[in-house]
Amino acid sequence: MVAVAGAVHLTVATRFGWHRDEFYYVISGRHLAWGYPDQPPLTPLLARLAADLPGGVLPLRLLAVAAQLGCILLVAALAAEFGGRARAQTIAAAAVAACPAFVAAALLFGTTVTDQVAWAAVFVMTARAVRLGTVRAWLPAGAMAGIGLENKDTIGVLVLGITVGVLLSHRAVLRTSGPWLAGALAVLMVAPNVVWNARHGWAQFRMGATLSASEGGPLGSLAHLPELALALAGPPLVLLWIFGIRWLGSAAGRDHRWVLVVAATAVVVFTASGGKVYYPAPALIGLFAAGGMWVEARTTGAATPTARPRWRWPVAITVSGVFALLIGLPVLPLRAENALRSVNAQPVETYGWPAFVRQVTEVAKTLPPGAGIFTSNYGEAGALTVLGPDAGLRLPVSSGHNGYLLWGPPSGTTPDTVLCVGEFRAAYLRRSWSDVQEIEPITMPGGIVNEETAQHAAIYLCRRPHGDWAQIWPGLRHLD
Repeated sequence: MVAVAGAVHLTVATRFGWHRDEFYYVISGRHLAWGYPDQPPLTPLLARLAADLPGGVLPLRLLAVAAQLGCILLVAALAAEFGGRARAQTIAAAAVAACPAFVAAALLFGTTVTDQVAWAAVFVMTARAVRLGTVRAWLPAGAMAGIGLENKDTIGVLVLGITVGVLLSHRAVLRTSGPWLAGALAVLMVAPNVVWNARHGWAQFRMGATLSASEGGPLGSLAHLPELALALAGPPLVLLWIFGIRWLGSAAGRDHRWVLVVAATAVVVFTASGGKVYYPAPALIGLFAAGGMWVEARTTGAATPTARPRWRWPVAITVSGVFALLIGLPVLPLRAENALRSVNAQPVETYGWPAFVRQVTEVAKTLPPGAGIFTSNYGEAGALTVLGPDAGLRLPVSSGHNGYLLWGPPSGTTPDTVLCVGEFRAAYLRRSWSDVQEIEPITMPGGIVNEETAQHAAIYLCRRPHGDWAQIWPGLRHLD
């Protein structure tokens, strides 16, 4: 199963190209720090290391696929910790391999796919620690939680759920030193990122508030819950996680009921905080493992009255896998992927960046010495920085978006002549330059729609600034 999943992902891993977020992770990794306005440091560090290898985006995609395969193996291990045999482990692993939330996350290397594998690892290590009850068993769980917190803050909700779950169902465990030492280890490991946030005005919290507002707050997240429960989990797999809840609520799943608390905590906290729809998705790992236990119990022994045909779940998982491939990975013709943009825009967002870089480079060749390029977002800036040199681009590139707002404008230059590229409006640019001339709109080959073309991005020539970079820079920064 792992081999099949890996082969499918690798077949289309580099079909189109880079995603805007991957550019940003690589550039962030080149500005090493204990944090960034929108994330902790682990994924940018890994992206930088991968980008230093030959192969362009392929090394990053290999990391993404490895994380996806790790989730498949770990959910099987979780089912084994629950006491499941081969049937339960296989069902749980196949469910994750065919779940749209996990398949789509492995399209690109980023904090989502690494967050999923971190959740899976903490699930397994916690289940083992609860079963063994030793300090030695709890410490790996704490260490993994600390690593996960240096990757994405959302894993803190998993830690909260585990804490509440253990308090409700394994209170005696809290009278031992293991869980407390594990928690202290996780806090110690995440401390550098906390210090960074404190020194930068709690930037990641401000970013979280901005993202919550863009999602419509708690009501917006609540409206998207059916999408999580049905589409992201995989329509045919809905019954599996429901049966997983039933198993955890039964006498057979009593020792593992903390997993149910984790799932409930994830849904409640992420909804109440206005989180994105896919934030609670890693909680499906525990529910799928429990669902595998339920299936195994109902299909063991063909002569028993409760036995069920063994073909039903393989068919359901296969249907879900096909659905996940169609909406999550670039397997369809380009025009079909473009038509599905309203369902999932990410495959199309990996297309067209070389053309974008060539278009900007051709205009940049006409600029005088000392000119620079300023973009509206980190994807545009990252594409020009990573792909630009091979296209002949030699101008410095900057942006005021997210991490770029901390790195500042290009040093040693003036904004006398700047090529502003991206989702700008002329009126916005005239707040910083008196002479703003639109040169041409950004276009994609074949009429494909991505964020830039959907937002009418263009290339502008900006001259006669209203001051030096230090004076106009504060008005160009934005966090979203």
